[in-house]
Amino acid sequence: MTSWGSFLSSEEDEVTEITVDVWLYGPLACYGGDANQRSFANVQVTLAAESTVADLLAHLKLPTEERGITFINGQLSAMAGLQPDLGQRLQHGDRVALFHLNSMWPFQYRDGAALAPGLAQAMRAAPSPFHHPKSG
Repeated sequence: MTSWGSFLSSEEDEVTEITVDVWLYGPLACYGGDANQRSFANVQVTLAAESTVADLLAHLKLPTEERGITFINGQLSAMAGLQPDLGQRLQHGDRVALFHLNSMWPFQYRDGAALAPGLAQAMRAAPSPFHHPKSG
């Protein structure tokens, strides 16, 4: 048996569950299990293999409309009003950071952030989600 232990079925050695490292910031911290928590919460969430971001949100009972920016493994995957990551499959060990709509941009990304492929595609396909004219 490999180090995956209970995450593997004994018949085919297939992954049956994944654990995701979830960070909830600002008012979203209350979805981490402690309703009194207001700054941040860190929870390890076990889901079925091939679960998506939408499955994670359902597990947390967190309405997608309450989240602003979202990072998956350091890549920006969603912003308020533009959430193409709902169908994105999560992998064992992924780190997901969910920020409230009123949260400020995280300081460590002050020089920009890599875009997840789904968000990059959605931004190219949709009219500009930004409310300022393009200079050119």
